[in-house]
Amino acid sequence: MHPAPRWTGRTDGTTPEHLRWHQVVEPYAPGAEPGACVFVGFASEEGVRRNKGRVGAAAGPDALRQALAPMALAEPHRAFDAGTVAVTDEKLEEGQRDLGATVSALLDAGHFPIVLGGGHEIAYGTYLGVAGSARRTSTTRVGILNLDAHFDLRADPVPSSGTPFRQILEAEGDAVRYAVLGISQPSNTAALFDTAAKFDVRYLLDDDCDPTTSLTFVENFLAEVDLVHLTIDLDVLPAAVAPGVSAPAAFGIPLSTIQSVCDRVTMSGKLAVVDVAELNPSLDIDNRTARTAARLLHRIATRHVPHRTVG
Repeated sequence: MHPAPRWTGRTDGTTPEHLRWHQVVEPYAPGAEPGACVFVGFASEEGVRRNKGRVGAAAGPDALRQALAPMALAEPHRAFDAGTVAVTDEKLEEGQRDLGATVSALLDAGHFPIVLGGGHEIAYGTYLGVAGSARRTSTTRVGILNLDAHFDLRADPVPSSGTPFRQILEAEGDAVRYAVLGISQPSNTAALFDTAAKFDVRYLLDDDCDPTTSLTFVENFLAEVDLVHLTIDLDVLPAAVAPGVSAPAAFGIPLSTIQSVCDRVTMSGKLAVVDVAELNPSLDIDNRTARTAARLLHRIATRHVPHRTVG
């Protein structure tokens, strides 16, 4: 685990009405009072490389921090940074296990982890954290909501950014409900749609993601689960809004719709952890993708209703 970097940005004052994220985020240490959001970086592009995508996502966590740091807070907010898990020497699986251990420890300490990626292989590491935490009991109905143009259900022999949800579903079976909002038909083969049917994956095509239908889809998903892992692949957004990703979307879901979905999930009282994937700063234009992702994270963190244990 690499130590948390220093958050920096403009300072207009130190009283509550002047605060920005960089003024409230502190380095995380075990024993912090429960109830804070805790940022964790996952500097990995190994999964993207294995999936034959455009590399550069390992720089994503710090770019997200830099984009979020100067954003103004409407009121004081408790937040920490636990540092970054870095995948080196092609050791993706080791990095995912390390990320899982970090997320489990944060969940068990009563915090809200916000995981900054990194390729979408981040989702498997984040999920290991959910699965290994005390919040997940034998009766907990776990739901993964993926905002994504792709299923990421590939049957590749080696884990990559295209395999995380197949890995989870093959291991967990009916214990996990997986749903995807934003699927692009031209970006997913018929074989992937067949795999989705095999695992009873709920999905909404990008063509059908108007605001009303999207929120109904999310409401139905939330009604079936107790604990939610929200994973946001930034390629769900139109390329003009999110150019800095491995595979920019030719169509994409409007930011306003994605924001409404995130609002509903974070205010549900069921969201335990969120991760953001596929930011590639080397491909970003005017930091558009990083700033858009930071705006979403700002909304999620400041509107979050803590996860409540059911049962």
